[in-house]
Amino acid sequence: MTADVLAKRVTNLLAPQVLVIAMPPLVGLVAQGWAGAAWGLVASAFCGGVPAAVIAVGVRSGRLDSHHIVDRARRTGPLLAAVAAVLVALALLVALGAPTLLVATVTAMLAALAVTVPITLRWKISFHAAVSAGTVVVFAHVLPALPAALVGAAVVALVCWARVRLAHHTLAQVVAGAAAGTLTTWATLSAFGLG
Repeated sequence: MTADVLAKRVTNLLAPQVLVIAMPPLVGLVAQGWAGAAWGLVASAFCGGVPAAVIAVGVRSGRLDSHHIVDRARRTGPLLAAVAAVLVALALLVALGAPTLLVATVTAMLAALAVTVPITLRWKISFHAAVSAGTVVVFAHVLPALPAALVGAAVVALVCWARVRLAHHTLAQVVAGAAAGTLTTWATLSAFGLG
């Protein structure tokens, strides 16, 4: 397997929409069993499913270059849809009495978007790096922290390498993304008393 093929596979397998759909039910399952997983599915449907559908429609119509939205100028609409979907998910989870951990996780997604969306309007910060780093912080909270952080750091490094290898981002853009995802997620979990 060539380095470019590996980079494409990593980029697709660990894309933001994949992680945002997969992470909440897994976190809920680990933290609170099947009831937590069910709450996580609600979060996944809105936080990941809605933006993924918006992007898929954009790709099919030709308005977007790919589900990775490489062209920064085309990111605004899908990102605003993602913000709206996360807000709806957060409102539903709070109104329906979802577990604090999942409310905090969705709030962390909103916080990361609040930081990265304004940046991407001027500079192409890596959402792959931000989402993968934020995911690691959440998993380090529900799993044994040191092993989760070590394995997670390796995964984030692999994601960053893949984005740079494919020339979709510079090293600075992936480092900024990883830092934004890590810090916003950690700060949010801490604000909820979960840090």
